[in-house]
Amino acid sequence: MSRLCVLLIFPVLFDLTFTITFYLPVNLIKCLREEIHKDVLVTGEYEVSEQPNAKTNLKITDSSGHILYSKEDASKGKFAFTTEDYDMFEVCFESKSPLGTGRVPDQLVNLDMKHGVEAKNYEEISKVEKLKPLEVELRRLEDLSESIVNDFAYMKKREEEMSDTNESTNMRVLYFSIFSMCCLIGLATWQVFYLRRFFKAKKLIE
Repeated sequence: MSRLCVLLIFPVLFDLTFTITFYLPVNLIKCLREEIHKDVLVTGEYEVSEQPNAKTNLKITDSSGHILYSKEDASKGKFAFTTEDYDMFEVCFESKSPLGTGRVPDQLVNLDMKHGVEAKNYEEISKVEKLKPLEVELRRLEDLSESIVNDFAYMKKREEEMSDTNESTNMRVLYFSIFSMCCLIGLATWQVFYLRRFFKAKKLIE
């Protein structure tokens, strides 16, 4: 049974939700990756069209391979998890069929993922905390502002790290260049003295 893997990467910074629809051929794995910050709520809904003699498995993992959500024979459902660290998360759909490729129609997959502010259920929050509609909207705007501030803080931190890395690399290149020049000068000096002694030994020069 042949198995292929297709990887789709979605580097998301400010987008808090994305919806994607794609066809999943039989005996194929399609994975979607997204970078998400630490302590962020992630929710999602999926729906896979049913095909006879075929089933689809869903698995969500982080970069370390830890399974955050897993569902065999997934057709329709929801998932939710909270990130423990800034990481790259992978959502994989795998179609399996004993009939082989080309004998089973492709399955249609709909995936709707939200994180951060968009993943929160403000209707439920308003019921629990008994908030008015205006207060709920203010709470949502407050959370959104905090999310944007955190994104900018992360970008600034990354810029500082990249700047430090560039400075460190430049210093290493400078030291290596100086070392190489010293080696070349030393080698040239040794060659001059060696040839001088050689010519004197052959009495070609005084």
